[in-house]
Amino acid sequence: MSAYREGGRTIVLIPARFSADEEHAWVDAMIRRLAAGDKRRRPSDEQLLARAVDLSRRFMGGLAKPVSIAWATNQNSRWGSCTPADGTIRISARVKGMPSWVLDYVILHELTHLLQPGHGGEFWSLLESYPRTERARGYLEGVAATAGLRWPDDVTDDLTDELTEA
Repeated sequence: MSAYREGGRTIVLIPARFSADEEHAWVDAMIRRLAAGDKRRRPSDEQLLARAVDLSRRFMGGLAKPVSIAWATNQNSRWGSCTPADGTIRISARVKGMPSWVLDYVILHELTHLLQPGHGGEFWSLLESYPRTERARGYLEGVAATAGLRWPDDVTDDLTDELTEA
C-alpha cells in the first residue's frame, strides 16, 4: 500500500482484494499520512523561524540569530538568500517538499551568512558542523541538473573558493 501526489491528484494504491470498508479505512489513513508529511516538509514562516532558531542552537551554538525567515516565491536562481544587515532570510519555495535534512541545510547555509557574508574557508568551517552538508549539496545539485536549471552562482563561487583555498 502506498500513496503519493501526482499532478495535483492524490494516488492511493491498495490491494484489489480489500473490502469497501477496508478500502475506505486505508484511503483515509494514507491521506492523513500524506497530510502529516506535507506539514513536516512544508512548514509555515513561523515554523521556519522556530526551526532556524533550533538549528542555530544545535549546530552553531546559538550564534546566528535570524530576525525573520520566510518562504519566497520569486527566487528562481538560488535556494535561499540572506540579508545580514537586517537578519532576514528567505528560502525559495522550490525547497518545499524536499527532505527535511535538505531544508535544514539550506536554512543553516543562510544562517551561516548571518555570521560570514562570503563563501570563504571560515564560512565552510562554520557550516561543516551539520553532518549532512555534502549530501544536501549533492541532492540540490541533482535537482538542479534534473530540472535543467543552472546551479546557483553562489555554489559555483563556493567551489571556486574551495579550490583556491586548497
